[in-house]
Amino acid sequence: MKIAATLLPPNLVTRGNVRRVLLALALPVLGQEILNTTVGIVDTFLAGQISVEATSAVGLAAYVAWLAVMLFELVATATTALVSRSIGSGDPHKANRIANQSLGLAVFVGIGGCFLMYTMAPAFASWQGMSGRAYDIVVRYLHFEAVGYMANSVTLVACAALRGVGDMRTPMKVLVAVNALNMVISPLLVFGPGPLPAFGVDGIVVGTLVARFSGCLIIVVVLLRGRSGLRIDKTIGHFDVGLARRIMSIGLPAASDGALMWSGHFVFLAMIKRLADGAESDIIYAAHIIVIRVEALTYLPASAWAAACATMIGQALGAQKPRRARRVGHEAVMQCVLLSTAVVVLFYWGAEFVFSWMHTDPQVRATGIEAMRVAAFFQPMLAISIVYVGALRGAGETRSPLVVTLVSLIFIRMPLGYLFGFTFGYGLIGAWVGICGDMTLRAVLMFAVFVRGRWVKVEV
Repeated sequence: MKIAATLLPPNLVTRGNVRRVLLALALPVLGQEILNTTVGIVDTFLAGQISVEATSAVGLAAYVAWLAVMLFELVATATTALVSRSIGSGDPHKANRIANQSLGLAVFVGIGGCFLMYTMAPAFASWQGMSGRAYDIVVRYLHFEAVGYMANSVTLVACAALRGVGDMRTPMKVLVAVNALNMVISPLLVFGPGPLPAFGVDGIVVGTLVARFSGCLIIVVVLLRGRSGLRIDKTIGHFDVGLARRIMSIGLPAASDGALMWSGHFVFLAMIKRLADGAESDIIYAAHIIVIRVEALTYLPASAWAAACATMIGQALGAQKPRRARRVGHEAVMQCVLLSTAVVVLFYWGAEFVFSWMHTDPQVRATGIEAMRVAAFFQPMLAISIVYVGALRGAGETRSPLVVTLVSLIFIRMPLGYLFGFTFGYGLIGAWVGICGDMTLRAVLMFAVFVRGRWVKVEV
C-alpha cells in the first residue's frame, strides 16, 4: 500500500527542518481544535441566553463528555503511537492493520461509554449538588448527550490514526462540517424562528448530536474509500489478541491518567458548587463554567502542538532518531508558549468583554471576571504540561503523566483550592489559586520527566 500525499511527504516528517515541519503539522490541528471548541462555546453561549440552570447543565455535560473522551484515549493514544512508529520504520501495511484494529475497538469502547454515562447521569447531577429544575435539566441533557459517545469514540480514533501517518488536514475538514452543522442546527432548535418550534435546552444537545453523528459518518466514508494509506478493510472485524494487548498496555495508563484528572476536576467542581448556598451557588458555578470554557483558548494551541509533536516523535523513534525526538518536544513547547502569551492578554484585559458576551446575568459576569484574570498568568504553564504529555504519549510513555497527575491533584489542586476558597474565604478566586498551583507543578514535573529521557527507550 502506497502512502498517499497528505500535508507532508512521510520522509519529511523524519528528515525535514523540525521547526517548519512542526508548524506545518500543528496548524491544521489548531484549525481543527478551534472548530471543535467552537461547538462547545456556541452551546455555552446559547445556554447563557436561556438561564443560569441551562449554563450549569451544558457545563456539567462538557465535564462528563470530557470523561468520555478520556476513556476513548484508551484506544486513541495507543493508535497514534503505534501507527506513527510503523510509518517511521517504513511499514505502512502494519500501520493500516493497527488502524483497523483500533477502529474495531473504538466501537466497543464507545458503546460502553454510552451505557456508562447514560446510567450515571442522575448520580453526576446529584454529586454536583443539583436539585429541582436544575437537576431535571442536567439529567435530561446528559441522557441525550450519552447517545453521541459511540460516534465520538470512532471519530476520535480515526483522527488519531490519520495523525499517526501525518495527515492533519482530513480531521480538520471533518470538524469544519461538524462545526458548521452545529452552528446552524442548534440555534434553530433552541429559538425556533418562524414556524419552527423552540426546544430550548433540548435544542442545544440535539443539534450537537446531529453534528457529531454526521462527522462520524463522514470520516468513516473517507476511510472506506481510503485516505493517506489507511483504509477500512476486512481486518476491522478480526480481533488480534496480541495487538489488542499492545494497545491496552499503552492506552490503559493514558485512559487512567485522563480519568484521574477528570475525577479531580469533577470533585473540584463539586467543591466550587458548595462555595455558597442557593442562588449564589448557581452564579459561582456558572461563572466557573464560562472561565473553563474560555480556557479552551489555551487548550487549542497546546492540543494542536501536542498532536503534531506526538506524530513527529513517534515517527522519529520508529526511524531510530531519538535525538530528533528530543528536539521536537522542546521546540513544540517553545512555539506553544509563545502563542499562549496572546491568551494571557485576552484573559486579563478581555475578561469583561468575554463575560458580557457569554452571559446575560450581571452577577455571573461580576463573579467570573476576577477569576479569569487570576487564571490569565498561568496559561503558559498549562500549555507546557499539555505539550510535554503529548510528546511522551507519542513515544508510548503513558505511565509518567499518570503519576504526575496523581501527585499534582492530591497535593496541590485540592488542598490549595480548599484552603483559599473555603478556609480563607476567597470564593471562586481562591479555588482558582489551587488550579493555578496545579498547572505550575504539572508543568515543572513534565519538563523534568521529558528531560530525563527514559521515554526514548520505551518499547511499543
